[in-house]
Amino acid sequence: MKATRAAKPEQLPLDLRHDAATGRDDLVISDPVSAAASIIDRWPDWASPVVIITGPEGSGKSHLAQVWRRKSGAKAVRPVAGSGAVEAAGEGPVLIEDADRDGFDETELFHLINAVRSAGTSLLITARIWPLAWGVKLPDLVSRLKAATTVEIGAPDDMLLSQILVKLFADRQLQVDDKLIAYIVSRMERSLAAAQTIVERLDTLALSRGTRISRALAAEVMGALSEREDD
Repeated sequence: MKATRAAKPEQLPLDLRHDAATGRDDLVISDPVSAAASIIDRWPDWASPVVIITGPEGSGKSHLAQVWRRKSGAKAVRPVAGSGAVEAAGEGPVLIEDADRDGFDETELFHLINAVRSAGTSLLITARIWPLAWGVKLPDLVSRLKAATTVEIGAPDDMLLSQILVKLFADRQLQVDDKLIAYIVSRMERSLAAAQTIVERLDTLALSRGTRISRALAAEVMGALSEREDD
């Protein structure tokens, strides 16, 4: 009977948080995000005082929002009753992130946009889907949202996915060669959320096994993710 080699015990790594670098110089620019990045760079010379950036999870909306927040000095607000969001909008630039996910009071958002327009300030909103798909019922708010400048971050191409993977690994102080990046990109789901998951799992698995990130490890991680999706 053929002997089998005992599996190497896996040591669980500490749950360390790896904060992504979110400065303007850290922003990865490719065709899918160029229009949104251009809007951020042009502030305060905006055609409309309200700008809405839409895109899927992990597409770079939060990164752009943080770049703009630092540049403009904007205050992050959530338009719900009693939050003080309308008052803040009358005093300076304001930011609303994940509007379609976190929710908002329609009347409050309407008054917030009016405050921005009256005071000559700016509002940046991020969301996963276009504003007309938010299910807004208040006609006056629908009108205000139609008047906003809306920019969509498109689906990531190979170049963007490659650059994002390099950045995500670098955020964790990891260097991965170009051949491995190309291998991952050619086989991964076409989304930035998938890139984040792959990098996180590769880092965790490599730490647990005390090994380097390799093509074999990448194949294992993506195979496991594929099996989970099939289930």
